Amino acid sequence: MINFNRRTRVFVSKEPTDMRASYDTLFSKAKGVLNQDPLSGHLFVFINSRRTSIKCLYWDGTGLVLICKRMDKGTFSRINPMFRGEVLLTPAEFALFFEGADFEKRFIDSPRERRFPMSQDLQTAQMSI
Repeated sequence: MINFNRRTRVFVSKEPTDMRASYDTLFSKAKGVLNQDPLSGHLFVFINSRRTSIKCLYWDGTGLVLICKRMDKGTFSRINPMFRGEVLLTPAEFALFFEGADFEKRFIDSPRERRFPMSQDLQTAQMSI
């Protein structure tokens, strides 16, 4: 069982992974491709090219845990390889992703920052400082 806490981060590899890969290969991918420490207690998610299978690597403090899932119908959501930076999911997002929810727009359309005009009282207070 994976125990998430506030510090647990979920890293998703944007590169397709051969599902024959086991502990050592996924460990080296977490270090080399994701540039993260596999023994950090974070969860590392690897997806095959057809998006029908995923493998998750997790260090529970006593050893490496490998979680595998193959979709019976449908596919896992596409992770945009053009997305800049590392792909991080919250534990709640990972739970939805693991169940097959659609996450395509999460990595394509990010909401724009919304700016509100300052109220007259706030402008006056800032000017007096």
